[in-house]
Amino acid sequence: MEPFHIQGRQTDGSLLVLQQWGECYGLTAGFTTRHAGNVALHVGDVPEEVVSRRGAVVESLGWAFETFTCAEQVHGTEVRVVERSRAGSGRQDRESAWQHTDALVTNEEDIFLAMFYADCVPLYLYDPVTGGMGLAHAGWKGTVRDIVGETVSRMHEAFGAKPGNMVAAIGPSIGPCCYEVDGAVLSKVIPLVSDDPDTAAIVIRPTEQDGKAMLDLKHLNRHLMIKAGILPSGIEVSSWCTSCRTDLLFSHRKENGATGRMMSWIGRKSR
Repeated sequence: MEPFHIQGRQTDGSLLVLQQWGECYGLTAGFTTRHAGNVALHVGDVPEEVVSRRGAVVESLGWAFETFTCAEQVHGTEVRVVERSRAGSGRQDRESAWQHTDALVTNEEDIFLAMFYADCVPLYLYDPVTGGMGLAHAGWKGTVRDIVGETVSRMHEAFGAKPGNMVAAIGPSIGPCCYEVDGAVLSKVIPLVSDDPDTAAIVIRPTEQDGKAMLDLKHLNRHLMIKAGILPSGIEVSSWCTSCRTDLLFSHRKENGATGRMMSWIGRKSR
């Protein structure tokens, strides 16, 4: 069952919401669509307009914009722990964001974490026992460097969160229907799944193009979540493909780089 549900009518929904996480854990978590507009500052839009769009999303969810906290992503594996004193970092400009960072984690209430995407995989983590939560940005480079394993480890170190207690969601991204990669990428992926032929067959699907294959980044990240200790029953995977659904989602590959960015978010408000 698809975990991300359109909020509003199918034709104009600007948000895809992890509804069950709200109902079960009291969190807000989800993903914007192209109908919310570009919400990243690095793709050439007028900064004031981007900030206004960010504020509109946050306020529509009943949050104060001052809590919005984000990073400058570089397809790496740096994970930052966000404390209350750094809430609001990157809200209005790139300079104040967490630099060279591809995952943000916190166990604080009233901090709205956000990351940005246009084909890469949004990863959501939550530990109901400690209240630790996190977002990670996983393109193929971050995936093969195990950004999700680094995020799980950081949550354990910082909050005492145990992987077996965590739940996880994998959000809308480019799917195996549309994501063809070459041998250079596959040479990094194959060692990660070589111990499990069944997983390898799901993640890598050779094409007629010599040395190329369709890559399932979502299920590769699921595989790495399980390796990190998260139970398979605790992982939900979105079926939304950014490349197939450019009517609803931005796709860097499908739109030849001339596109906006969507936003994942997670947060828990104080009662």
